Amino acid sequence: MTTLYIDADACPVKAEAERVATRQGIRMVLVCNGGLRPPANPLVSLVIVDEGPDVADRWIAEHCVPGDVVVTSDIPLADKCVKAGAQVLQHNGEVLSERNIGQRLATRDLMSDIRAADVFHTGGGAAFSKADRSRFLQALDRALQQAARG
Repeated sequence: MTTLYIDADACPVKAEAERVATRQGIRMVLVCNGGLRPPANPLVSLVIVDEGPDVADRWIAEHCVPGDVVVTSDIPLADKCVKAGAQVLQHNGEVLSERNIGQRLATRDLMSDIRAADVFHTGGGAAFSKADRSRFLQALDRALQQAARG
């Protein structure tokens, strides 16, 4: 049975994911370090893990299996979930898979080095937009339908 895992700390699409999961009758698990209210929806559960770097990520990576869908913007977590056989979506709707995760990890590492050197003096990334939300909803709907078909 498919489970939708949400890396819930700072995820801007929790409510949208819950609507899609509920419509499709899919179990959803929010994983975080705290600060979220327990959901009223019987299909949605909340897992609060201990404080610490990557504790929520490790929990998700240890629990996801083939047929599950994971929503995260954390590239190292996405890599672990892809290797575990889960489908992975970022909150902007981008699908991360075996085909593109290696490149994304390399780009992440390169950008981390550039930021550390402060070469360009740049600000943060682009703001989360309505188009990103729409792409996410479409991608999640497709991923859950595909997972349910097996």
